[in-house]
Amino acid sequence: MMDYKATLHRYLQTSRESLLWKLEGLSDYDMRRPLTPTGTNLLGVVKHVASVEIGYFTEVFGRPCPVDLPWFDDGAPVNADMYATESESHDFIVDLYRQSWSVSDSTINELALDAAGFVPWWGEGQQDVSLQQILVHMTVETSRHAGHADIVRELIDGAKGYRSASLNLPEFDSKEWSAYYDTVNAVSLGFATPLEKT
Repeated sequence: MMDYKATLHRYLQTSRESLLWKLEGLSDYDMRRPLTPTGTNLLGVVKHVASVEIGYFTEVFGRPCPVDLPWFDDGAPVNADMYATESESHDFIVDLYRQSWSVSDSTINELALDAAGFVPWWGEGQQDVSLQQILVHMTVETSRHAGHADIVRELIDGAKGYRSASLNLPEFDSKEWSAYYDTVNAVSLGFATPLEKT
């Protein structure tokens, strides 16, 4: 018989590792530099996911949070959880994320899937939750941000894939990827207006 909690937990852990893998081999600059107009950067994505995960698996279930998260304090700059400050090193952010795993895993291991929680920052009528719901929510949240990290990392140095052991992509060389890109681009240009083609 399937152990649903173990299955959900395994999917969460796979998403965690995939996200953290996107930092490997990069300089401090590349981990920090924003590559979208909204400032998306790899170290910030990891900091955000680590912080959010801790909240979902502690506060929501009335459990103590042993980690200080000052970027969520009243008066903290907007989006302070989405980038690493000058004093927050790569090691600090990675350690924060690993701490969040440990704290969250304690909750996951100690509570039943139907354990009741309360999410004060969700809208009225949606705040009563179960551990199962939060496990699913946090796996989706982590996977979504891992997708952001996939794109940012590819923009930095071309590295791509789901995780080191399984890229989950065709085994193309650079010429094959270039040809594939040209095919997709040619199709898109068939739908472009004259203004979009210039």
